[in-house]
Amino acid sequence: MNRNISRLAVYATLCITFLAASGQADEGMWQPQQLPEIAQQLKTAGLELDPGTLTELTGFPMGAIVSLGGCTASFVSPKGLIATNHHCVYGSVQYNSTEKNNLLKKGFLAKTLNQELQATPGSRVYVTEEITQVTADITGDMGTGISGIERYKTIDKNSKTLVAECEHDDRYRCRVVNFHGGMEYYLFKQLMIRDVRLVYAPATSIGKFGGNVDNWMWPRHTGDFGFYRAYVGKDGQPADYNEDNVPYEPEHHLIISAKGVAEGDYIMVLGYPGRTNRYRTAAEVKNQFTWSYPTAKAYREDYIDIIKSNCAVGSDTRIKYESNLAGLANYAKNYGSMITSYNKGTTQQRKDQLEKDLSSWIAELPDRSKLYSSSLKELEQLILQGQEYQDRDMVLAYMGRTTMMSTAYALYKLANESQKPDLERDSGYQLRDLPRFEQRMKSIDRRYDSDIDKALLLHFIKLYATIPHIQHVKSLDNFFDISKESSIESLRKLLDGMFAETKLGDEETRLAWMNKSPAEFNNSSDPFIKLAVATFKEREAISEKAKALSGDIQAYRPKYMQALIAFYNDQGLPVYADANSTLRITYGNVKGYSPEDGITATPFTMLEGIAAKQTGEYPFASPQKLLELIEKQQYGKYLKKDLGSVPVNYLGTLDITGGNSGSPTLNARAEFVGLVFDGVYESIIGDWDYDNDLNRSISVDSRYMLWVMEYVDGADNVLDEMEIVYQ
Repeated sequence: MNRNISRLAVYATLCITFLAASGQADEGMWQPQQLPEIAQQLKTAGLELDPGTLTELTGFPMGAIVSLGGCTASFVSPKGLIATNHHCVYGSVQYNSTEKNNLLKKGFLAKTLNQELQATPGSRVYVTEEITQVTADITGDMGTGISGIERYKTIDKNSKTLVAECEHDDRYRCRVVNFHGGMEYYLFKQLMIRDVRLVYAPATSIGKFGGNVDNWMWPRHTGDFGFYRAYVGKDGQPADYNEDNVPYEPEHHLIISAKGVAEGDYIMVLGYPGRTNRYRTAAEVKNQFTWSYPTAKAYREDYIDIIKSNCAVGSDTRIKYESNLAGLANYAKNYGSMITSYNKGTTQQRKDQLEKDLSSWIAELPDRSKLYSSSLKELEQLILQGQEYQDRDMVLAYMGRTTMMSTAYALYKLANESQKPDLERDSGYQLRDLPRFEQRMKSIDRRYDSDIDKALLLHFIKLYATIPHIQHVKSLDNFFDISKESSIESLRKLLDGMFAETKLGDEETRLAWMNKSPAEFNNSSDPFIKLAVATFKEREAISEKAKALSGDIQAYRPKYMQALIAFYNDQGLPVYADANSTLRITYGNVKGYSPEDGITATPFTMLEGIAAKQTGEYPFASPQKLLELIEKQQYGKYLKKDLGSVPVNYLGTLDITGGNSGSPTLNARAEFVGLVFDGVYESIIGDWDYDNDLNRSISVDSRYMLWVMEYVDGADNVLDEMEIVYQ
């Protein structure tokens, strides 16, 4: 059966109508195959290329765009040099840092290939080569009336079967992804490069200038850029890390523009946005903003406070947790900003009204009512059902972020899953997952401290004890002796003993447990393994119940999306799939905005703004050399004449979200003009609700990147490797 269609998946089952360029033109994270449908809008916005050239995955420029498995990046030289955000390489800089050689503080530059450092174990570069429509293969053999768990397992098994067929060649990583809530499924095939090395990252005082204070804010002056390199075996094929490996030679790489962009210029971002939720129900939106985000924000802030209070800045322990802290702080601020936007805005009112309008539209015709009404009511009930145990699920999730508890549980689950046929194992525990699992076990030493882990676990056990008793996990209660009479001091003593006795802090011990049987786990005296064994059956039962609920929702969510899409089509409104970490294109223009009455934000910041923010204390402590260059107005060929300086960051109307970090911002000729790394405060709620007037992306300007590389860090070897144009 030939499911591949010119290397691209073509929507054959969904009719989509688009608005004209005015009004909503910049909204949407479009799949490559959709671009011919909006060719006129792209041309009107300023694209100079034929939109059809952007649909070819292995052509230019799409062939230069890669995923890092959480961030986006791009090839910028014929020798596998990869540009991405500083915060995307931050974990690798942290991994290679020590208290005596703190690369986070001083930055890192490899002047030769043999000086490049191995990135964090498990780092990967994924190059998308094929997208295939597989809906019939996933859902075609499901009858009506099956249970939720049967539906879940059927979809799961069919997906794993396709992935296994796709991955018969170990050079590739494949996955099945659903669109529009399960209306459609696509198989993505990606070349997986396994040897990734750190080439260059400016000092944190440049790469994270402004820190969490400036995060999501404008004006911004952050040099959020860094470089990796992809390596392969001497035969040109993906291979594990080896000193004899050679730089990967991509078929395409981006050209760097030192001219940059001006206000009003066309820009676009090609990348892998993580997840948006713009088609969720009103009930889901309300619960997310009134319970989920406030609770998660508080838990993350607790996490941050506990880590910071247990280690000094600059210490080896603190360095181990810096990457974790950055992620926690980013999302804590993100959640807080979304809550504020939700409370100030009309998101909920408009969601409520949408559902009323949708219901009225469905009721207009008997055929519509017969097709959609009961499904929408069932979906609403299932969503409410899923919220019944959310207190337990949230606190267990954060408890599960602690290292020893999660490590023991993962190892014991691996032992149990290994007894099953490969296709019946849970994702993450199949044979394809074992190399990453092993690397995860190996990387723990550089991200773990027993005192901090113990303090975190104690805190979340105390929180767990406060949730409604009906939501408790009995085996967990028994293990930690959680009752009304139990004291914090007795719990503290129990944890002291567990952390003193466990051997899971040792890498060799962890790796050895990967090959042991369930019986050996059952006979272990290691306290954390005993915890995993004692709670395993009950926690797995909770997981099975969640799968059954997911299967039930998978029966009704597609019907809701069908109704919503038909409703939008009836009004001539645009429909694009929510982001799901697959390759997308968003386009727009360089443009400022007015966040509130009387305030207008211009689209560029410049070098002098860095000096103006300088305090000498983190996060506003720039390198002295950079400040001296600004004072001397040493702009070189990167001067933007109308600014009278070098531009640092700029605003655009690009529709982005998490996962787009590190995406190249391209001009009308698909030349590299920067890296997108953030959005403004007012656009944070864009994961749920888009506002064309307030949605603004923030990119680091290519001219600032080049200026720092040439004048501040002396990265001449990296500059010489890239193809740079000045006109």
